[in-house]
Amino acid sequence: MEKLTFYAVSAPEKLDRIGSYLAERLSRDVVRHRSGYVLIAMEALDQLLMACHSQSIKPFVESFLHMVAKLLESGEPKLQVLGTNSFVKFANIEEDTPSYHRRYDFFVSRFSAMCHSCHSDPETRTEIRIAGIRGIQGVVRKTVNDELRATIWEPQHMDKIVPSLLFNMQKIEEVDSRIGPPPSPSAADKEENPAVLAENCFRELLGRATFGNMNNAVRPVFAHLDHHKLWDPNEFAVHCFKIIMYSIQAQYSHHVIQEILGHLDARKKDFPRVRAGIIQVLLEAVAIAAKGSIGPTVLEVFNTLLKHLRLSVEFEANDLQGGSVGSANLNTNAKDSDEKIVQNAIIQTIGFFGSNLPDYQRSEIMMFIMGKVPVFGTSTHTLDISQLGYAFVTSGYKAKTIVTALPGSFLDPLLSPSLMEDYELRQLVLEVMHNLMDRHDNRAKLRGIRIIPDVADLKIKREKICRQDTSFMKKNGQQLYRHIYLGCKEEDNVQKNYELLYTSLALITIELANEEVVIDLIRLAIALQDSAIINEDNLPMFHRCGIMALVAAYLNFVSQMIAVPAFCQHVSKVIEIRTMEAPYFLPEHIFRDKCKLPKSLEKHDKNLYFLTNKIAESLGGSGYSVERLSVPYVPQVTDEDRLSRRKSIVDTVSIQVDILPNSIPSDDVVSNTEEITFEALKKAIDTNGLEEQEKEKRRLVIEKFQKAPFEEIAAQCESKANLLHDRLAQILELTIRPPPSPSGTLAITSGHAQYQSVPVYEMKFPDLCVY
Repeated sequence: MEKLTFYAVSAPEKLDRIGSYLAERLSRDVVRHRSGYVLIAMEALDQLLMACHSQSIKPFVESFLHMVAKLLESGEPKLQVLGTNSFVKFANIEEDTPSYHRRYDFFVSRFSAMCHSCHSDPETRTEIRIAGIRGIQGVVRKTVNDELRATIWEPQHMDKIVPSLLFNMQKIEEVDSRIGPPPSPSAADKEENPAVLAENCFRELLGRATFGNMNNAVRPVFAHLDHHKLWDPNEFAVHCFKIIMYSIQAQYSHHVIQEILGHLDARKKDFPRVRAGIIQVLLEAVAIAAKGSIGPTVLEVFNTLLKHLRLSVEFEANDLQGGSVGSANLNTNAKDSDEKIVQNAIIQTIGFFGSNLPDYQRSEIMMFIMGKVPVFGTSTHTLDISQLGYAFVTSGYKAKTIVTALPGSFLDPLLSPSLMEDYELRQLVLEVMHNLMDRHDNRAKLRGIRIIPDVADLKIKREKICRQDTSFMKKNGQQLYRHIYLGCKEEDNVQKNYELLYTSLALITIELANEEVVIDLIRLAIALQDSAIINEDNLPMFHRCGIMALVAAYLNFVSQMIAVPAFCQHVSKVIEIRTMEAPYFLPEHIFRDKCKLPKSLEKHDKNLYFLTNKIAESLGGSGYSVERLSVPYVPQVTDEDRLSRRKSIVDTVSIQVDILPNSIPSDDVVSNTEEITFEALKKAIDTNGLEEQEKEKRRLVIEKFQKAPFEEIAAQCESKANLLHDRLAQILELTIRPPPSPSGTLAITSGHAQYQSVPVYEMKFPDLCVY
């Protein structure tokens, strides 16, 4: 070999003839089963290949690969292993120039077949499989380093390579997907264990994938999992995609997610557990991709998941409607529970993905979800709402201003379900709103509705209300109050609903309340107390007492937050009297099992109630503007009332006539004149103040039509009509009365008649024609 190697290096042009001669001898020895001569010939070829690196080696390589193919075609396991070892040595050689005509199709097919060896001897079978995996690894390395490396990524090659590797990986134990990337195999395991070696080769293959060929490497994975039914259970599928996500380059992660979504669409009519398995794999992929580059698939992920959520709900509803008695019912119930698994998997994936998005994307996704969630408005066959609250997109969302967290385009669709009949759905809406509103993590401190002895012990975190938050409350405050007010009067409320409503009031106080908002919140609380006492909605006694308890808990909280001693004293006194005489008006008692309820509330002493005049007196002494406290709160009327299941006050009052003055006097006298001063003009220019005045006037009009007798309203309208008539008469008189110097006369003729000339004056109302 030393002489042969020296000769080949000295005369590289002879390598071609040397290779041809050795190939001829080896082919003859393989056929005649002369294994010793075969080993000698392959050793000579290997040494010559390692020693010679000139351009003349190209023809020699062809002879070498021809001999390796001969060994792989033989039925002898030892010769197959020998040929594989020689090919691996060749694959590790870096050639100076690429080979434009060389192809490795045969080697891909042969090595893939060896990976599926079914030899009767376990040791021999393992040896052949290891050789096949190492051969595939050699092909990958050789082609990736070659200029024509794109050929290996063609689908016909990937459809053989990837399933062969996965077939050998299936015995690897599952690794917990939450811990991190799968551990890399040790050097000793690589040589002895086909599963570990296959996984290492699979990692290397994916690590070399580029933008153009990533999909070709991933799609065979789905075919393998489908063919071997590995989605249920899906431990191996999860393990595979963990390897994929951690092996590929981070910027290509969205390719894998797109492929999973596409496969989910393709299997949308499959068994629920299969779909759930695919969604669980998507969750694992998203958990890894969300930390890096997600790419343009954000909206596509949510759109696809929500589409499958809707399909799952529809499948569940159809199964329940089409179920029959006997064994069919058992199958229906089983499928029903399976659909719940699918739905929970989708919700979990939506929540986890959304919670990892940046804030600028999260608000858009929340609006997108609210427009597509299929359960809103349905009363049966809905999702398990109890599992939605903390897995939603809003978890962990911290916006600097409330306008960012609750833009108008999102607030309306978010609050709409808060008036639905499903009490669990109303709970979900409140929890989502709390996630968005609680910017200082105070919600956990407010959990549970109770009378807090000292709010200072809670160590509430808050900041000064910024201008944007003040503007938000001026624009949307009435809408929030309205939904809280109506939400308290729902007949199917349970304890948790009252707790969440109390938390809503407390969070508004912490995050958004200036002096004006505090007054509005107190008005809202008093209005809730009055509604429980009057009970126009015919609520059960438990709900009336629940509202009273909520009002007590909130007024106790807000009185300590604003720290007005007289206000705190009044609230404490009422709570003390209730503790002794009416404990069912306090949350600690009414929400306790077997609490004794009163028969009526009309005969209770007024000392048990929070009184508006005493609250106004206490706050007025501390500099608060308490004029608005004397105006009872009436919920804002919206177009939603006409479309909802509730009867709106707009349905009974078709027109709104301004029958109340701005100053809210005790009688119904309307001032006919208004003094025009600098301050009045300044108020007119102040659009915010004018808007608030208009809202207040509308509320007063609504209240008047609700509570005033019909005769009083009719008389008031008549007086307005008389006033309008008098005003018109004054205008006419001013127009007709001659001024000192007329500017001319006007002759009016009609037909053959001529009328008296009428003076024409410079009128203040030129569009009014009076003769």
